[in-house]
Amino acid sequence: MNALLAVVKDKKTILIANEGRLLKKCLLGFLLLSFILQTNDFGIIVRNTLIDAYLQVSVFVGFTLFFFLGVDALTKFNIAKTLIKTKKIHVILASALGTLPGCGGAIIVVTQYIQGKISFGALVAVLTSTMGDAAFLLLSKEPKQGLLVFLIAGITGIITGYLVDIFNKDKFLIDQKKIKIEFEKVTETFVSKFNLFWILIFFPGFIIGIFLAFQVDLNQYIFTTKNFDIIAFIGGTGAIISIFMWTLNPLSDFQCSTEKSRSFISRSIDTTNFVTTWVVCGFLVYESFIYFSSIDLKQLFDVWVTMVPLIAIFFGFVPGCGPQILVTTFYLNGFIPFSAELGNAISNDGDALFPAIALAPKAAILATLYSGVPAIIVAYSYMFLFE
Repeated sequence: MNALLAVVKDKKTILIANEGRLLKKCLLGFLLLSFILQTNDFGIIVRNTLIDAYLQVSVFVGFTLFFFLGVDALTKFNIAKTLIKTKKIHVILASALGTLPGCGGAIIVVTQYIQGKISFGALVAVLTSTMGDAAFLLLSKEPKQGLLVFLIAGITGIITGYLVDIFNKDKFLIDQKKIKIEFEKVTETFVSKFNLFWILIFFPGFIIGIFLAFQVDLNQYIFTTKNFDIIAFIGGTGAIISIFMWTLNPLSDFQCSTEKSRSFISRSIDTTNFVTTWVVCGFLVYESFIYFSSIDLKQLFDVWVTMVPLIAIFFGFVPGCGPQILVTTFYLNGFIPFSAELGNAISNDGDALFPAIALAPKAAILATLYSGVPAIIVAYSYMFLFE
C-alpha cells in the first residue's frame, strides 16, 4: 500500500500521510506512458494490453464497485456499533465482514481490535477471510468462483478465529484505548474534475465489454475504418484516463474506497482506477515476460504447478491490494490454478493490516502468519481433491 502510516503516540491517532506517494505513482505512470508510446512491436502489445484490460476487466470492476459502494452509501449501516453489541459472535461477524469485497469491513474490525473491543481471534478471522480489492476483480469476471472463494474464506476465517481464541485466550488482547484513524482533509481532488469524462467513456466501454464477454463481433455493427477503431479508441482512452487519474490522485489506495467524505461515485471511480492500473501491470508482466524471453509463463507454471499455490500464498503476505490483484489477474487469465487463487485469498490481508501494524505490530504479524496455515491447508486440499 502506498500510504505512509505514522503513529502520533501522544494523541493515540493513526495518521494516513500522503507525502511521497505522488512521486511513486508518477514514476509508474510515466513508465507505462513510455511503454505506450513505443513504435515497435512491444508498443503494439502494450496498447492492445491496455484495451483488453479496460474492456475485459475494468468496466466490470467499475460496475461492481458502483453497486457495492452505492449500497453502502444508501444504507449507512454502523458496523462498529453492531460489533459492540454482539460480543459473543465477534469472530463470526469479523469473518463475515472480511468476506465483503474491498477493505472497508476488514479495516473496521482491525480498528476495533486496536481499541481493545474485540478478541485476537476476531482479528485473525477477518484477516483470513478478507480478499481486499482483488475481490472486486474476481467477482466482476467470475462471480460464481468469487462467491465460492468468499464462502470458503469466510468459513475458514470462523474456524481459525475460534481456534486462535481457544489456544491464545486473551494473550494478545489490547487494552482499551481511544484510538482513531484520521485522513488528511481532502474535500476535492484535482482528478475529480475528470469524473464526468471518465463516466462518458465508462458507459459505452461497459456495453462493449458485455458484448465482448458474449463473444459478439461488434465490428459487424459498429462503424470502423482502417484508421479509426471505435472499440480500440474507447478501450485505450478508458485505460489511459484511469491510469492518469490514479497517478495524479493524492489519495492513497487505502483511502480510495474507505474514506467516505466523498461521494460513492468518486470512491468508485478512484478505486476502479487503482484496480485498472494494477490489472494493466499484471497483463504487462505476463506479456513482457513472453516478449523478451520467449518463454510461455503458463507452461512454466504448469511445470511447477505444485509450488504455485505456495508462491501465491507468500504473495498474500505482502501488505496492500496491488500484489493480490496481480495474482487474481493471473488466475483470471488461466496462468495459475484456482487453488492458488484460493490460497492467496485466504492469506492476503489487503490494506486492513496497516492500522494494526502501526500500533500492534506483534499481533498484526502473528495474525497474518496464522492466516497462512489455513491457506496452505485449504489450497492444497482443493488442489489434490479437485484439480
